[in-house]
Amino acid sequence: ISSDFMMGEIYDARHELIGWNKPDYNDKGWSDVCSVQLPKSPLVAQQSEPVQIIETIQPVSVNEISQGTWIYNLGQNITGWARLTVNGTAGTRITLRYGERLNSDGTLYTENLRRAEATDVYVLRGQGQEVWQPHFTFHGFQYIELTGLNTQPPDGTVVGCVIHSATPPAGKFDCSNPHINRLWLNGLWSQKDNFLSVPTDCPQRDERLGWTGDAQVFSRTASYNMDVAAFFTKWMIDVEDAQTPEGIFPDTAPRLKEGSNFVGLDGLGGAAGWADAGIIIPWTLWRVYDDTRIIQRHYHAMVAWLDYIQRTNPNGIRENELGNNYGDWLCIPSDTTFRTQSPMKTLLATAYWADDAAKLSRMANAIGRQQDTERFQTMFEQVRQAFQKEFLLEDGRLTVNTQTAYLLALAFDLLPETVRERAVEHLIENIKALDWHLSTGFIGISHLNLTLTAVGRPDVAWRLLLNEDYPSWLYPVLHGATTIWERWNGWTEKDGFFNPQMNSFNHYSLGSVGEWLYRCAAGIELAPDANGFKKFMLRPYPGGGLSYAGADYNSMYGLIKSRWQRQDNTLIYEVTIPPNTTAHVYVPGDVDTPIYESDVPVEQIEGIKVLDRKGQFTVFDVPSGSYQFKSRYSTNNEN
Repeated sequence: ISSDFMMGEIYDARHELIGWNKPDYNDKGWSDVCSVQLPKSPLVAQQSEPVQIIETIQPVSVNEISQGTWIYNLGQNITGWARLTVNGTAGTRITLRYGERLNSDGTLYTENLRRAEATDVYVLRGQGQEVWQPHFTFHGFQYIELTGLNTQPPDGTVVGCVIHSATPPAGKFDCSNPHINRLWLNGLWSQKDNFLSVPTDCPQRDERLGWTGDAQVFSRTASYNMDVAAFFTKWMIDVEDAQTPEGIFPDTAPRLKEGSNFVGLDGLGGAAGWADAGIIIPWTLWRVYDDTRIIQRHYHAMVAWLDYIQRTNPNGIRENELGNNYGDWLCIPSDTTFRTQSPMKTLLATAYWADDAAKLSRMANAIGRQQDTERFQTMFEQVRQAFQKEFLLEDGRLTVNTQTAYLLALAFDLLPETVRERAVEHLIENIKALDWHLSTGFIGISHLNLTLTAVGRPDVAWRLLLNEDYPSWLYPVLHGATTIWERWNGWTEKDGFFNPQMNSFNHYSLGSVGEWLYRCAAGIELAPDANGFKKFMLRPYPGGGLSYAGADYNSMYGLIKSRWQRQDNTLIYEVTIPPNTTAHVYVPGDVDTPIYESDVPVEQIEGIKVLDRKGQFTVFDVPSGSYQFKSRYSTNNEN
């Protein structure tokens, strides 16, 4: 009768045409075919995996909260719909409503859905058992409210159908801390629930847009969890399709166009950290999958974007005259003003400009465009100098004293080597002043633990990861989250639910810490000078009081494994390196103590070469195969 992917579907089974697909069906009452002209837009094959029902989930509980109103709990926040199996009389009207959370009285919480009704209605045909699921809608939910039956629904009445793009699984992380395991799993579920042909921001409310900033900060985490090569290749076509003639990349993709004008929440596009996905996503695909075709296909679009920024910001500071600055979205304290400027927003924008230029310089070199390689490297240096002049003080402090400001300056190599160490100290001071808690939003969070580890402070990264009070990654986990929340304070013990106007409980951005779990906690890392895991690094940073941690990653060359465990003062490090690849294996251990492979001194193992000693690590060049390294390892290596 009606169907809308935000509002839901109404289906009256009494109108079904029984036997319409059989050759003897009488179709004389059908209307004639109407011929129309073909649309002007070309019809092309889908380039990514289709959206499918990937799995089904049985409810873990069902409760009657009032007469005739039943609440089903799937135990997991999913994207999809409920499949209904029922018997009843013709005309019985069953209503299914969907929500992510419950109110304190056990009723369905739907305020955060805004205008999305997220309601399916099925009217029974009345001819024995009927099995139905909606056709042209989907919902984001953990709970289902069922009304319309006069008696208690029997077991099997409702099952949850999980849908997402059928991207093949690629990786898995696990460790000895169950809360961290749940955090990783929450990030994986939010990826599943939001990768539906495009990377949406959330699956439940009246939005569900392909926000570019969300996608770029999570793209490396996504690539470890699943094979997203085809998925992001397709989406980059959407991104370029939405680029303006001036070269401005969008804030969401795909975008609706009416005439010559784009319409939507993002206005003109071009927001720092969002529009820059037009360069960051091709960069990520190139690095992870060694695919230069993505560079070649979108090269002119990427050049047009940087030309636009340079043309409109000739002094090297990216002011973003478009005005739609989101800054470090949902940082603490949060600034959710769309049309304002601030020093933090200008710093963030300038930092991303510099990083875009550095990335495009390397991508230009990869496809043989030497003049552009030099041109964009020069652009990076010029913006870097302007950044230092505008934001850097003599003692290594930044004029913007936020965690994200220091993280971007360090991660994007925007500081002179002479002040980097002091900048790290100021970053640590900021974290310490907040009682060792984070304050970053969507942008800063993807750099937080990675940068801390890169500058020699993995101990602080572990400390932030393990925090259990607000704000922290584990606070939602300890309060029942099964996906990543949009906000740190989506729900708190003190204030309850945040303002429902913007409060999703299934938003993957803050789950970008998954990248750190794979790259640093487990140790599976791309080599800085090689793409696609043909050559790579295995370099774990044990910490957090964990007794073990590890990850599997199914690269293009085969399965990579990296797993460490402690036994008293011995660290056992097991690795698998696929055929036709090599790895630099960084074995953690005490200085000047022997390292063994399968209980044999490593120096006696044919094919393994000792390369260097770097801090707590002894570095080996290791060919394909499976190995077990042992070293003496003291906890002081973690500080």
